[in-house]
Amino acid sequence: MKKKNHNKFINCARSEVSKIELTERKTKFIEIYNSFSKNDAEDQSERCLECGNPYCQWKCPLHNYIPNWLKLVHDGRIIEAVNLSHQTNSFPEVCGRVCPQERLCEGSCTLDDGFGAVAIGNVEKYITDQAFAEGWSLNYPPLTSTKQVAIIGAGPAGLACADVLARYGIKSVVYDRQSHVGGLLTYGIPAFKLEKSIIARRQQILSNAGAEFKLNCEIGRDIQLSELESEYDAIFIGVGTYQSVQDAAISSEQIGVIKALDFLTEINQHILTANTTDDLTLVKDKTVVVLGGGDTTMDCLRSSLRLGAKQVIGVYRRSVDDLPGSKREYANACEEGAEFIFNAQPIGIIQEDGVLTGVKFIQTSLVESKDSSSTLQYIEGSEFIIDADLVITAFGFKPESLPWLDQQVETDQYGRIKTQSTTQQTHNTKIFAGGDIVRGASLVVHAIADGMQAGHEIVEFLA
Repeated sequence: MKKKNHNKFINCARSEVSKIELTERKTKFIEIYNSFSKNDAEDQSERCLECGNPYCQWKCPLHNYIPNWLKLVHDGRIIEAVNLSHQTNSFPEVCGRVCPQERLCEGSCTLDDGFGAVAIGNVEKYITDQAFAEGWSLNYPPLTSTKQVAIIGAGPAGLACADVLARYGIKSVVYDRQSHVGGLLTYGIPAFKLEKSIIARRQQILSNAGAEFKLNCEIGRDIQLSELESEYDAIFIGVGTYQSVQDAAISSEQIGVIKALDFLTEINQHILTANTTDDLTLVKDKTVVVLGGGDTTMDCLRSSLRLGAKQVIGVYRRSVDDLPGSKREYANACEEGAEFIFNAQPIGIIQEDGVLTGVKFIQTSLVESKDSSSTLQYIEGSEFIIDADLVITAFGFKPESLPWLDQQVETDQYGRIKTQSTTQQTHNTKIFAGGDIVRGASLVVHAIADGMQAGHEIVEFLA
């Protein structure tokens, strides 16, 4: 065991991983971040203060044993670190890539105010990547249970549930309407943030552990929920939220307007089947306007740049300080050539001879109320037009209409599945649910946490 320098944080600053060259990364759908070296990972891990009540651990939705595996990394004990990491997280290499650490673990690091937070996310990614490179594999027990569980949805929640069940020797059969597993990890998140091989590797690991995947199979069309209820001992539903939120003034039904998820899915599907984007002409030589301020907006802007758009412009109705998405993703979009206009609300599109030529906006401002709340107001006479060949709407997601859920489980007014109290169990005690279909559109790490919790609850239920 290496001796730790408890004052490391004073003379060793927070460090970030480097990015691949801008000229290369803005034209390719490959991950833009390099990985920590062994020395970088150990140095950052040594900066951890090992707080008695670690705020990073409690802020993390998975409550990862962060100080503990940082210490193991500092000591060079990678296999022990990856085993500990997997105790609380089914997919740490995914979280290390797509979690907004600045709002979660790193944002709660004691060193964040003054010295710079420990680079927890980069170390988390390093642990699993390095362990796999060294030949490490998960040791699942044989499928000894006679029970079987149906999982509807192969996104992060469903895959996490399957992982936990496999740890207890319980077979799961995962149903998904898509041809590949991963849900939004595969179809919604661009490959320059999360390469698809990462998800494919996890599918293979789960398959080796005994999980079965029935893809291109849609509940309500190819098989009914009632059939699954009679065939399986328990069911987990983690279908996510795939219906795009629409603005009153801008609709995907209008000429030249498309939904963000449709745009990203087409690109990802093409990469999965053709392994290239060279022949995609969706936005080539076009001026693209993306409406919204979240990470999906940044994904659409950065994808458009890689596909050869002439100009890409993101427009958000509030200020840059109010962006709901990751500041890191916003910075990457700016670096790669995206332009931004803030405090502007779309009020209509402009067409000439049935062809989209622009979007009409009105400027907005925030007005403070007496109760310290703020209201977004339009500035009279401030209308302006931005030329555009294509408009992508990225206003968020909500649950789809799922008639097959009727009578089996209860849903709220927004179509989200209701669960009991602090559990993932629905009022139909045989059916559990988690992820966005319960929470509404949220973070990947929340979906993983729900799926893992549901897995443990199903184990208890079956016992």
